[in-house]
Amino acid sequence: MTHVPTQISPADAGAGRQPWPERLGLWLRDHQRLVGRLQWGMVALYLPLVFLPPFLPDTGQGAQVGATFTLFARILLWGIWLPGVLVSVLVLGRLWCGLLCPEGALTAAASRHGRGRAIPRWMKWPGWPFVLFAAVTVYGQMISIYDNPRSVALIFGLTTGSALLVGWLYGKEKRVWCRFLCPMNGLFAMLAKLAPMHYRVDARAWDACSPARARAMRFNCEPMVPVRTMESASPCHMCGRCAGFRDAVRLELRGWGAEVTRTPGSPAESLLVIAGLIGLGSAVFWWPHAPWLGALTETLAIERPAPWFLFAADSGMTMGEGVARLLTLAVLAITLSAVVALPLAVADRGEGRFHRLALTLLPLAAGGLIAGFARSAWAFLPPHAAPFDARLVWSGLLLASAVWSLGLARRLSGNAMRAIGAALVIPIAGWLLVIWS
Repeated sequence: MTHVPTQISPADAGAGRQPWPERLGLWLRDHQRLVGRLQWGMVALYLPLVFLPPFLPDTGQGAQVGATFTLFARILLWGIWLPGVLVSVLVLGRLWCGLLCPEGALTAAASRHGRGRAIPRWMKWPGWPFVLFAAVTVYGQMISIYDNPRSVALIFGLTTGSALLVGWLYGKEKRVWCRFLCPMNGLFAMLAKLAPMHYRVDARAWDACSPARARAMRFNCEPMVPVRTMESASPCHMCGRCAGFRDAVRLELRGWGAEVTRTPGSPAESLLVIAGLIGLGSAVFWWPHAPWLGALTETLAIERPAPWFLFAADSGMTMGEGVARLLTLAVLAITLSAVVALPLAVADRGEGRFHRLALTLLPLAAGGLIAGFARSAWAFLPPHAAPFDARLVWSGLLLASAVWSLGLARRLSGNAMRAIGAALVIPIAGWLLVIWS
């Protein structure tokens, strides 16, 4: 349902005197048709980018064109698209989700014409963000997602198909998939806490608005956010539909990471940040450099081909190689998670600050993921394709993210800063070894 203002509010009347973020929010509210066209434009880009390369010829006539497009798709997807999305969330909140995400547009369209069933209770389990992020990440490594176009089509085919199915079955004009089951939902929700852009809700102004005026100013929140009590940017898709509602909702600027320093955190968030984004998020880029990987593969000595349902898009992998990769991923992720969590637990001393400390590691998590995706895409380019050493850029990004985490910890206390400093040592050292190896 597109928001249509039925009367001019005092806030709208003075739009020319408002700060630019507030004017932007109102502009988005009043141009939802344009936003819809933008979303479908992204769908038109996404579908061939992901699903066309597996069908392009790799021999004979047209092979060169197919190889060129496949290389273009890899670089755009892993080197520009995904890192760019992460950077946009750090700056603009979940504007990507509300304005550009193709799976979001598809699931919303399916919901408009679907069955409209009630959302089942199991779908609201708070552990899904970690479980689904981990499952998709690990399976992507098992089928060599960065190297094989069929793997890309398989993973994104599964998520896109699931988004359409969930949209068709549950909710009406809602993004049930985005709110509860999208594998990237937890990652985006965490990074949005760092963003300076957010919608602030004035509860007093909301309650002071007359019932008649409230009925006239209706809107449809597709991600089902309880806007009246919204205090975090995590669930908000920044679509602008609620901007100006009851003269209480405004797009505003805040300090970088301001939400992190005032949020107590939760066990589910700490698990996602430490074990998911840092532990597993680093391990998926580190495992090819593990010194024991080759010896472990030889020790396992399982030469038979891997089953299609486990390594579906990587038919050349043996069971020994697959098991060695899984074990290496697990060892790296568990070890890194433990060495990061230990200083936080020591600093907490039973005072209940562990989850708040964990949130200050979000900049490091974001820096590692952005550097990892960019580095993976860089490997597709010919040698000496760039006039600079990209390793310097990635190293600078990691060090800047570490400084940002330390700055957030400093706002809490000196003891917190020491704990975060200790937690950063191994992740930064590991990333630098991988980058410069």
